Amino acid sequence: MLTKEEQKQYDRHLILNEVGVEGQLKLKAAKVLVVGAGGLGCPVLQYLTAAGVGTIGLIDDDVVSQSNLQRQILYTQNDIDTPKVLAASKRLSALNPFIQFNTYYEKLTKENAIELFSKYDIIVDGSDNFSTRYLVNDAAVLTNKPLVYGAIFKFEGQVSVFNYNEGPTYRCLYPTPPKPDEVPNCSQIGVIGVLPGVIGSLQANEVIKIICSLGEVLSGKMLTYNLLTMQQLVLKFKRTDKAIVKELEENYDVFCGVSLGENEITLNELNKNKETYNLLDVREPWEREQHHIGGQHIPLRELSQRFNEVDITKDIVVYCKSGIRSKKAIEFLKEQLKKTTFINLKGGVL
Repeated sequence: MLTKEEQKQYDRHLILNEVGVEGQLKLKAAKVLVVGAGGLGCPVLQYLTAAGVGTIGLIDDDVVSQSNLQRQILYTQNDIDTPKVLAASKRLSALNPFIQFNTYYEKLTKENAIELFSKYDIIVDGSDNFSTRYLVNDAAVLTNKPLVYGAIFKFEGQVSVFNYNEGPTYRCLYPTPPKPDEVPNCSQIGVIGVLPGVIGSLQANEVIKIICSLGEVLSGKMLTYNLLTMQQLVLKFKRTDKAIVKELEENYDVFCGVSLGENEITLNELNKNKETYNLLDVREPWEREQHHIGGQHIPLRELSQRFNEVDITKDIVVYCKSGIRSKKAIEFLKEQLKKTTFINLKGGVL
């Protein structure tokens, strides 16, 4: 049943013949897990909360950074350095107090994915890397959950629904991952701020359609949207034998070819044990002036002449803007300073 306050909250749904009380009760009973509370996750979470999805799970191991605010409008300056799942659930609870939010301030892994997915009816993929996308797909298949997918690149986005009523999956469309760094993410190449809002809203729309049995779900279809030309295209694809998943991959980073051999550490993990490491910033001087997390500063272009200056008294965490230049720096330094342990700061800093 809907309380009087809920009836007021969802009035525009209740007077919509295609939704009505029956549809709103379906929304209230639904449980949706959103993987990633970033660019795509923010609009998905906002619209699912506003729509009245009764239980919403949020999983993300990242904190809010200032660069997020250009597109992740769920957050404010006051949320910087706060875990995204906590900042999001607080803000969303103010939007709709009738929703149960389950927050998971952790990374989605092969160890927790199956158990977590089993608790929800629908999975929404708001991730920004191929390792997570393949993990999300496989876990959704193994738990038999429909997966609402979205992806963004500069000015273009994609939306589809996988594993819906035994329909095609992500692996049917992308049976093998691209080569490492072949498709850069937003932190490397940028994205127009409104794009994740558009694509995330379309993802939320597919979730609502699935729950309320409305219209035609984007199963076996990929919607592409270009904000510069406003052109839309729907590509059809079929289920293949790649849809069959018997178990999770042993290591999704290795499967996607992104593991280059060096150790990695997240900024959150580094901050917990910062005194354990020496830091090396390989960005340009102007980047260093804008923001840094300490340590030595030797730009990548100068490293071949100055590597002897590197402080090797501790294990060294190397960082740049996105993690790409720091990887190159580590490849070089490992040849010059063979007895030193180098660790890449995953995702870099701005």
